[in-house]
Amino acid sequence: MNKKIIVTASLFGILAVILGAFGAHGLKSLISASDLENWKTAVSYHFYHTLALLFLSTMVRYRDRFIEFAYYAFTAGIFLFSGSLYLLSTRAVTGLEAGILGPITPIGGLMFILGWVFLLLAAIKNK
Repeated sequence: MNKKIIVTASLFGILAVILGAFGAHGLKSLISASDLENWKTAVSYHFYHTLALLFLSTMVRYRDRFIEFAYYAFTAGIFLFSGSLYLLSTRAVTGLEAGILGPITPIGGLMFILGWVFLLLAAIKNK
């Protein structure tokens, strides 16, 4: 599980840097200021939870299901929350309709919250 978490976090970290740079340099002139702000929010949460995944990798020695649940929740949160914001931010360029993406963002936020709850439960359980 430890290697899986570190590999996932590394890939998410690489992607966050690329998407952050793309937003700052490639999208700046193509999307509105509010969409660019949403893009930055997506990148920020993407990074925060990539770091949370790295932290989880230090707790794997506990062999706790809560750590595994936190891993899946943080991973889903990055895809759902940040991923939907990335897509919503670029609608002006891609022509993508918002449709179902709007409700997906809060589900991703809920996954982030659950990840933190699972991390808390793992910490409480393993002294």
